[in-house]
Amino acid sequence: MLGRSMKEDHGVMDEARRVNTVTNHGCFGCGTHNPIGLRLAFYRVDNQRIRAVFIPGAEHEGYARMTHGGIVSTLLDEAMSWAVTAPGRLAVTARMEVRFRRPVPVGVPVTVDGEMTRDRGRIIEAHAEVRDTAGGLLAEASASFARVSPAQQREWDALYLGSASR
Repeated sequence: MLGRSMKEDHGVMDEARRVNTVTNHGCFGCGTHNPIGLRLAFYRVDNQRIRAVFIPGAEHEGYARMTHGGIVSTLLDEAMSWAVTAPGRLAVTARMEVRFRRPVPVGVPVTVDGEMTRDRGRIIEAHAEVRDTAGGLLAEASASFARVSPAQQREWDALYLGSASR
């Protein structure tokens, strides 16, 4: 199942711990209505972290047998975004810094962990990592996210969080 989240293949992913439960939208990272999207499924690992497992496919290749850096950046951004959104308040990426440590191979499972590191009210800071099956660090990112306006929150609530307007 290349290029798709592997929640079914990893018993650690319990549906009751799923963070992004509403997926019938076109988000490239997690939506099921995007035919070329990554369809990431994030699960709460503990009170701090969320996780997805992903197998990059040939369609995600940059250099030979290596996942394109833009796809790796998207994995990291999506993990941080859901980590800061998990409490129910939506936010958008304001700034992101990525460090590529080692190539992310195509066709091999990776885990993507994200966590909120600081909540300053309107601005939230987060960190994410992509690791191989042995736990080796392949890429990491830090980012700042800006909470959306109350009007934007109301508009996006049902679409992304499955809740009524707040």
